[in-house]
Amino acid sequence: MKRLGRSLFFKLTLAILLVALLTAALVALVIRFSGPARLNELLIDQQVSRIEEYLGAYYRLNGSWDGLPQTWRSMDAPFNRDPGMGPQGEMRPMRGRISQFGFADQNGVVIVPMEGSGPAGSPAPAPLLNRGRVVLLDGVKIGTILLPANLSELSAEEQRYLQQTNDALLLAVFAALLLSTVLGYWLARTLTRPLRALTSAAEGIARGELEQRVETGARDEIGDLAAAFNTMSSEVARVNQQRRQMTADIAHDLRTPLTVIGGYIESMRDGVLKPTPERLNLIYAEIERLQKMVNDLRMLAQADSGELSLHLERLDPRELLTRAHSLFQHTAARSGVTLEVETAEPLPFARLDENRMMQVLDNLISNALRYTPAGGTITLAAAGADSQLRLSVRDTGSGIDPADLPYIFDRFRRADKSRHADHGESGLGLAIVRTLVELQGGRVWAESTPGAGTVFTIEFPACE
Repeated sequence: MKRLGRSLFFKLTLAILLVALLTAALVALVIRFSGPARLNELLIDQQVSRIEEYLGAYYRLNGSWDGLPQTWRSMDAPFNRDPGMGPQGEMRPMRGRISQFGFADQNGVVIVPMEGSGPAGSPAPAPLLNRGRVVLLDGVKIGTILLPANLSELSAEEQRYLQQTNDALLLAVFAALLLSTVLGYWLARTLTRPLRALTSAAEGIARGELEQRVETGARDEIGDLAAAFNTMSSEVARVNQQRRQMTADIAHDLRTPLTVIGGYIESMRDGVLKPTPERLNLIYAEIERLQKMVNDLRMLAQADSGELSLHLERLDPRELLTRAHSLFQHTAARSGVTLEVETAEPLPFARLDENRMMQVLDNLISNALRYTPAGGTITLAAAGADSQLRLSVRDTGSGIDPADLPYIFDRFRRADKSRHADHGESGLGLAIVRTLVELQGGRVWAESTPGAGTVFTIEFPACE
């Protein structure tokens, strides 16, 4: 795993370096090979601008192109001097690369020939005219400057400029490589540091140290990965602790009735106690308790493996609550508890398994009876809300401690550990409730105020 982390570190660094190198090299090559052409275009544009000014001044002074070839050929002043009128009103001559340019009048007839234009007085070739620069005077076309494809040579200053440009490009490439190496190294370390922390935490989990946390401080995908890992680690540790606790609870709950059964049978075998009907009934009650626990565990195992069958049908919640009320009315009356049904209008239907829902209500009502004192009330309610069917079991019992409330649906979790044995509680009732409700596409939650009672609410999607 460590070699993988180092490999990823170097791969990231190398990738960033190669991208920077390829980008810098591509830019340098483009500039290197397009630089002379761009410089040539710039020089031609500069020449043309000055020639345009010169020709405009010439035509304005003379009114025609007579004598232009002689003036064109006799240019002997440096080209960088401004064209136009001299101190005595004469035209300032130009020199430089002027001989590489030509000129045609407004009709396309060559006045000043150039290479490929034909002799003076002949029509200029169409490609030259199309590539040329039109000269306007007061918005009227007076001719076309014929442009060379390339200037024949560069001056020493221009060649030095190109060389300086190439040197600057080479320096920029080396600077880019150096900067990309530093940045690549830093970015690779930044990216792989949380990965190394995650690797170390994962190795800790593999060693059995399940409670691991990784702090990256990042708010990107790696930060999300670390947060998901922390959640997973906490959940794995919680589930593992729950599994251990469940194993201990199963052993405890199995040992108690087995101890009672074994003790009575041993005493009867040794002749210490006689097998009276009362003692046999007590043994049978403990056996029934064991059978119920085994059946509950088997049902949860089937639900976990997806083997628990459901028979969903369109169910009227009034009939469901009425049936549950009928089954528990006598038990509630014997305990001095009022059991009532409360339904709202209109009341939607839902697709549910009636037998499984009776099992859910059985567990919830039994739980409410267990903790509701005489004189209390248990209400079975049904209502519709936002295309949902809500069923609830509300009692006025002792309530649940806020510290226990988030865990009451866990297996073998008991809010009152001192009372479950007396009532035959296995600690699986609420876990079964949640499992059966979720298998039918619903959700269940509890709200409780200590000393004032508890409300268990079940919500299912309504159907037509």
